[in-house]
Amino acid sequence: MEQPKNYVCKSCSTPVPVGHKFCGRCGESIPADVLGAKTQFFGQLQVPGKAKLILIRGEGVEGLSYHLNAEQHMVGRNGQLAFPEDPFVSPKHANFFYSNGKLVVRDEQSLNGVFWRVHGSIELGPGDHFLAGEQLFRVDPTPKASDAPGPDGTFFYSSPKQQTAFRVTQLLQGGAHAMMYCARTNGMQIGREGGDLNFPSDPYMSSAHCKLEEPSPGKFTLTDLDSHNGTYVRIKAEKPLVHGDYLFIGKKLVRVEITVS
Repeated sequence: MEQPKNYVCKSCSTPVPVGHKFCGRCGESIPADVLGAKTQFFGQLQVPGKAKLILIRGEGVEGLSYHLNAEQHMVGRNGQLAFPEDPFVSPKHANFFYSNGKLVVRDEQSLNGVFWRVHGSIELGPGDHFLAGEQLFRVDPTPKASDAPGPDGTFFYSSPKQQTAFRVTQLLQGGAHAMMYCARTNGMQIGREGGDLNFPSDPYMSSAHCKLEEPSPGKFTLTDLDSHNGTYVRIKAEKPLVHGDYLFIGKKLVRVEITVS
């Protein structure tokens, strides 16, 4: 049998059934906050106008949510949002905070940075990093010509030179350089197949994933080609966020969800 749910009268300590407005013994009125009380969900609630992070990819703990109800939230191997098992997360990696009512993420000079998912196209500069699939790339300008002979007048022998607008360098774990592609025109495409730089064994790479162009010298445009998993760029210092944004922090992929005020 279900146990009766009663309010105990503060005047005479008599149990008063739920829904009654007065005590049946002494006639004392039931407080308004008791009459209007509603059952709350057990657990942390998201504050209206605040955000939470949903863990999309994270070594078997996908689906966890982190409520960002305070003013600042430090992410790292230590902090309010701790990922101690991720070796690519710095001890003090990033900070989520509110500025003028908007959620902002700041890279706290972490080793591997914070990567934000591109919406359409975005401008890049020389030395900027971006992610496509599981591959990390760096944009490099064309090196200055060094065709002069050595001190004894001998020229360096190598493969025939071809004109190139810019280079994209693949970076391996540990920081080593792998493939390097020299663009033959002012643009190149990266994907699983049919592009200028292909990664057929990368399961997270779309057939046509992204393209990089140089519309003017030293200025680059990175465009996501509606890839399934998205293209990400490493943020510089701070980045304002909106509902639905995706971020890579170490090996963790999180989605930003913001409630309506």
